[in-house]
Amino acid sequence: MCSGCLDTVGPVLRRGGGRLVRWFVLSLPIIVGLAVPASARELRVCADPNNLPFSNERGEGFENKIVEILAKDLGAEVSYVWWAQRRGFVRNTLKAGLCDLIPGTPADLEMLSPTAPYYRSSYVFVTREDGPDISSFDDPRLRDLTIGVQLIGDDGADPPPVTELARRGIVGRLRGFPVYGDYSLPNPPSRIIEAVAEGEIDVAIAWGPLAGYFAERQPVRLKVAPVSPQADQATIPMVYDISMGVRRDDEGLRGEIDAALAKHKPEIKAVLTEYNVPLLDPTGSRSP
Repeated sequence: MCSGCLDTVGPVLRRGGGRLVRWFVLSLPIIVGLAVPASARELRVCADPNNLPFSNERGEGFENKIVEILAKDLGAEVSYVWWAQRRGFVRNTLKAGLCDLIPGTPADLEMLSPTAPYYRSSYVFVTREDGPDISSFDDPRLRDLTIGVQLIGDDGADPPPVTELARRGIVGRLRGFPVYGDYSLPNPPSRIIEAVAEGEIDVAIAWGPLAGYFAERQPVRLKVAPVSPQADQATIPMVYDISMGVRRDDEGLRGEIDAALAKHKPEIKAVLTEYNVPLLDPTGSRSP
């Protein structure tokens, strides 16, 4: 009990104010309840602490901003479990019960229960402003250019663009950039875009949100062109729907997140636009 409460009761007892004492005792739970706010709901999110433009521990990524919009709608406080997005990320975080929500997951990821997609983007070609305009793997000029590509994992697994280049026999002048980069440095995936700006490579093929964000932050102007899906959807898609993920048995939270995503669609699009995320409509065309 607070010291102020005891200061109030003491004089009343000495004066023999029985009715006042009974009133105070009966009312004390109400008074204490009003003085101590109920615990806020917690939205536990697992995210990478060093992975701009998506997330970082300072809350500067667009996924951080979108999560805040959703949490406000749910009347919840956001708490983060930080974990580098490497192989085993979902298994070691969401499936281990450390968090309840992972933003920025492919809509078809089977390890979790995905929400409705909240954006659609693609791989892109990035060139300098004075460089060639390239938007298709069938462009013959690619055979004469130094091309930067992202490699996934410690074994350098091939992402979709590398597979498409290899299928066309364009392999002689490729330079690989690990998608995880040097994690001891800030913004490790940015190196492939910086290499275009510095003239180390002629063109980069990278995931659109990463490319759009870092292209705007280079000392020279760069061009970002979404890969045309018409030529490549028959083999490996270059365009992906992005959702959030919850545990498979957490249908209640998934429904709440779906409702909040739909309700705040304009705000979410504004955040994505601010971060220069290339947004595509369901046909694969660039959104207005």
